[in-house]
Amino acid sequence: MRSTAVPYTSHFSCRWQRIASLILLIICSLATTTTARQAAAIAVHSLPELQEAVNKATPGAIIILADGNYTATTDININAQGTAAQPITIRAATNGKAFITGEGGFHLTAPASHLVIQGFFFKHTSSRTRTDAGTSFCRFLQNTFETTGDGENLLINGNDHQVAYNTFQHKDAMGRFIAIRGTGSQIAERLWIHHNYFFDHKRQKANGAESLQFGLSGFSLSTSNSVVEYNLFEDCDGENELISIKASGITLRYNTIRNCPAHFTLRHGNHNTVYGNYFFNTPGLRIFGDDHTIHSNYFEQCSPAINIGNGGAEVADGAPLTSHDRPDRVLIAFNTLINNKQNIVQQPRNNGIGATQITISHNIISGGPVAAKLAGPLTGTIWEDNTLVQVNDPGDMPAGAYITGTPKLIADKKGIWRLQKSYPAFIKDTAILLLIPFDMDGQPRKAPLDAGADQFSQAAATAWPLTKEQTGAQAVQPRSSTR
Repeated sequence: MRSTAVPYTSHFSCRWQRIASLILLIICSLATTTTARQAAAIAVHSLPELQEAVNKATPGAIIILADGNYTATTDININAQGTAAQPITIRAATNGKAFITGEGGFHLTAPASHLVIQGFFFKHTSSRTRTDAGTSFCRFLQNTFETTGDGENLLINGNDHQVAYNTFQHKDAMGRFIAIRGTGSQIAERLWIHHNYFFDHKRQKANGAESLQFGLSGFSLSTSNSVVEYNLFEDCDGENELISIKASGITLRYNTIRNCPAHFTLRHGNHNTVYGNYFFNTPGLRIFGDDHTIHSNYFEQCSPAINIGNGGAEVADGAPLTSHDRPDRVLIAFNTLINNKQNIVQQPRNNGIGATQITISHNIISGGPVAAKLAGPLTGTIWEDNTLVQVNDPGDMPAGAYITGTPKLIADKKGIWRLQKSYPAFIKDTAILLLIPFDMDGQPRKAPLDAGADQFSQAAATAWPLTKEQTGAQAVQPRSSTR
């Protein structure tokens, strides 16, 4: 009887066969997915074709508008819904080469979600590109906004939106580059506004021309939980307020403001956090409202650097939300002020009620004629461990509130004055450590904390004064747009 031998197959060989089969399965799956995504790409050559493609879009669709000039007689209305894994992308074939002019823009209406609007040059009438209440998780990425006439270049409502790497430029009309709104008394929530370039906003004759307005008085007591970071503002002077915050619970960090003759203003609202920002040749930061944390900011050649609001009324006692709410319980700590024409001020106000329980501590003030000039009452203020370096006069900073120290500050290659060795702050209340997690370079702060905005550290920097090459629609090597 003839026997049939069964070849011996080792456990090792079987294992590798299974692995090889799995790898092949993954490759086939990826190829299928790639093919499906490529098949979903739709090229359009007119606005009617764009509208038709948008109306039919399903998750994962990519709609590409050919380069050219397009005149919109009405809005492109978009209510499509992608998913987190498969957003719907509507983009220009070439970044900045599809121009949208005329009377219409991109109007995102409920229930639009998980959309990407990318690479367009919007030159249409203002206030036409916008997102409505009920929209969510939409991204405006690498667009240029240069809209015409009065109104907003981009109006944002809805939640969880992202505005990143866009350029807002050449505005000479009433209205804002970006305006944030809400529904009822609730401001839009969980927005992420980052790496945008705001440039050339010309002075108007009335209020209502901020470069970034986040909220209105009626939204001011609602919490947004939004982040505004790594944006660059240059030569923006629409009105006396450059950035106007009229909401609560917003983090504003690592932004650069250069040569803008307008205030960064916490105008209404509470519990906002402002840190790691760079101010060059501006009227600095103006503060109203309660329970803000302001730390690790860098001010150079400003007038003033920090402006503590002189309250006109107290909202907590029933004053109208439109009031200049008295600042209460604000922490101003670990900031660096360099060669400012005015350092810390409080300006006069008829019947002003000043500010209460303000903590001003561990700041370094180098240069300038007067450290502090305060016109209104400051009740219950805590002054602690501030350092004055070559300041002509402490002014209204009381004795015992400062030392005339000599921290070793040297300008780096970018002209930023920073510590050359550790300069530990004298901290009485260690609870402050929890409120000051990072310095102006984005480096973690560890005990002992150094005074001023710069923690002497060998850790890698994640923030610095920004340039237009690092922000806006034409940024070199954009960072990830995933939060």
